[in-house]
Amino acid sequence: MTSVLSGVEEISAGFENVSISGSSSSGVTLQPKVTISSLTSEVFCVRFSPDGKFLAAGCGDGAIRVFNVQNGNLAYNLQGGSNVALPTTALRFRPVTPTTRTKNVFLAANAAGTVQHWHMTSGKCLHSMEDTENQVYALDYNSEGTHFAATGKDTAVRIFDEATKSMTTEMRGGGGYGPRTLPGHSNRVFSVKYVPGDDNMVVSGGWDNTVQIWDIRTGTSVRNFYGPHICGDALDISGTEIVTGSWRPDNQLEVWDMGTGTKKADIPWVAPGSLQSFSGAPQCMLYSAQFSKEGQGRYIAAGGSGTNEAKVFDHKNGDELVGTITGLSRGVFALDFSPDNERIAIAGGDASIRILSVGQKEDA
Repeated sequence: MTSVLSGVEEISAGFENVSISGSSSSGVTLQPKVTISSLTSEVFCVRFSPDGKFLAAGCGDGAIRVFNVQNGNLAYNLQGGSNVALPTTALRFRPVTPTTRTKNVFLAANAAGTVQHWHMTSGKCLHSMEDTENQVYALDYNSEGTHFAATGKDTAVRIFDEATKSMTTEMRGGGGYGPRTLPGHSNRVFSVKYVPGDDNMVVSGGWDNTVQIWDIRTGTSVRNFYGPHICGDALDISGTEIVTGSWRPDNQLEVWDMGTGTKKADIPWVAPGSLQSFSGAPQCMLYSAQFSKEGQGRYIAAGGSGTNEAKVFDHKNGDELVGTITGLSRGVFALDFSPDNERIAIAGGDASIRILSVGQKEDA
């Protein structure tokens, strides 16, 4: 294998021990494109740039590296790893709008409670905020890139002004467990997302088995529902639907109605009657779940540990299975669809990133 610092494996290399199976009735399938291997440690977060040309990766040793999507070559090494550094836990590129003056800016958070602004092409850290009493696990920008949300160990969801880097709102609550949990989180929060089309609303989820829907204007949780056990970037929104991935052996992948908090669907991870469906068989417990970014959330992708695999479903076609990536030596911790949904990146404990195409087989 070539070192990631000097190149990338051939197009199908890195998939030798990995099985990619399945195809939907519409002919959509997954095809291997590039494997980026020999990273210094496990990968906890990956994110495509807004133009889809680059992929940023945050690692367990604190490293932040950016790769060319077409060939997998290292494009920018923004923060070298260290055996004493804490993991980089979240990445988000700032949205590009007609009024954007500086492009290629992204946020990175780590388990030391630090949130940093990086300029990808210059390799400069533009700004750094530290909260030594906290660990930050999740970030998200609003649609215009004027504000961002950050959350983590101390259960609060905080909103920051992008221009001034000052906190504008702190939202917290909690108290108790189970269906009677008070509005707000009572344990670590691992995922936060702005509601598409409404920059006044954010949704979050974590260890307390609740999903909280927050109104930034009032600084309170205005609605919540009980169920998902979220341990990574495993909550996403498309239209009026929320998808959640839970770190548990059953009912892992669920779709909810955001307006009512009622469950709309359980997406079966294994086919009924298969060997994996029988009691006692290893199951996949999810760390990541995401809607595709265009086409009204046509696809849902998710991955996790246990069976160490990832799957893509055609949500607009009855949640039909498009493909499964199995045979990984460690769990899947992170995944991301490219902005045009033609690629998906999966990464995790085996210190590799695999980029696959999503589309008709003849076009792959």
